[in-house]
Amino acid sequence: MILGALIGLGVSVDELNEELKSLQVDPFEIVVDKVVEQGMSGVRAKVELHEHTHHHDHDHDHHHGRHLSVILKLIDESALPEPVKVESSKVFRRIGEAEAAIHGVDIEKIHFHEVGAMDSIVDIVGCCLALHKLGVDGVSIRSLPQGHGTIECAHGTYPNPAPATLRLLEGFPVQDVDEPFEMVTPTGAALLSTWRTAGAPSAGSKASNTSYSFGHRKLNGRPNLLRTTLYDSAVDQTADECLVLECNLDDTTPELVGCLFDQLLEAGALDVFTTPVLMKKQRQGILLTVLCLPADRERMLDLVFRESTTFGIRERLSRRSVLERSFQTVETPFGDVRMKVGKRSGEVITASPEIEDCRKCAAEGGVAVKNVYDAALSIFNTGRLNAG
Repeated sequence: MILGALIGLGVSVDELNEELKSLQVDPFEIVVDKVVEQGMSGVRAKVELHEHTHHHDHDHDHHHGRHLSVILKLIDESALPEPVKVESSKVFRRIGEAEAAIHGVDIEKIHFHEVGAMDSIVDIVGCCLALHKLGVDGVSIRSLPQGHGTIECAHGTYPNPAPATLRLLEGFPVQDVDEPFEMVTPTGAALLSTWRTAGAPSAGSKASNTSYSFGHRKLNGRPNLLRTTLYDSAVDQTADECLVLECNLDDTTPELVGCLFDQLLEAGALDVFTTPVLMKKQRQGILLTVLCLPADRERMLDLVFRESTTFGIRERLSRRSVLERSFQTVETPFGDVRMKVGKRSGEVITASPEIEDCRKCAAEGGVAVKNVYDAALSIFNTGRLNAG
């Protein structure tokens, strides 16, 4: 339904089918039909898998899924744009982390069943590619419907919503509906929780397009559809508002603070940092500061309260001005490195190599990370000068 909604906003299904071929999975096709249900017109999308010559292997993969490392390798080795690779991998990692927490096992031991099937991989990566093609600056999501009853999955009969869905949607506003069906799947929950980066559209924003995407199940008392609206913002996107959360910690083990630090970033914090401070009676302590979007307030507060010993968190709204950000890839003698590029009024102000790419290239080439970093920066700056 999410894929259909994005296609309905203007993304070419032919371009999606062509670019997603680089995933190197069995032959497939994203098919979109126009439908009218309960007085509403829209689209219905599905991923059709074509028969593979090695039927047994195809059947095994389709029904039994893959491990996370296999899926991430498929994405990494594709020819998709780097931001799409990053976003798709992030979605699958979120699903893996949720499943690992529920089943009490290491994330590398999680075996993706329905989500690891080839049609689901095309579906998730296709959604990330479609969102990238729309070029949106932020995603706003209101409350999500929550059904009741039970659902059947690879592990047996589970209460509805699925445990993984609830885990992924922690901090999201939900609305109970009188439908005995799975209203939000783990796949949808992972995509929406990864993408949600904005509050309500800013005052003065104009709706430029709206799409309606239908699911394949008929509900009892409501249309089974997802409505998506594309807004043109009336404000400068390089200036926005963020929430600053702070608390003092003097009785939390530093290792636990480090774990909380990583959890906050994974949960969508804009930035996290710690500062050594002296507290009452000159006790050494840590000032934990979290920057986040106002829409993520509850999720961040819940994490800090659960994972630390603090009894209170200070908060304040703060205006910030940020550079327009994009990614470019440069070819170095050691391999490809993504550059994070910051622009203001169309002019490149700064650029920095992605350190993880530099580490990977350095390890493969047996050189210092600094050498790769310097080479990437030099090549990028030379290209800028030649273009100018």
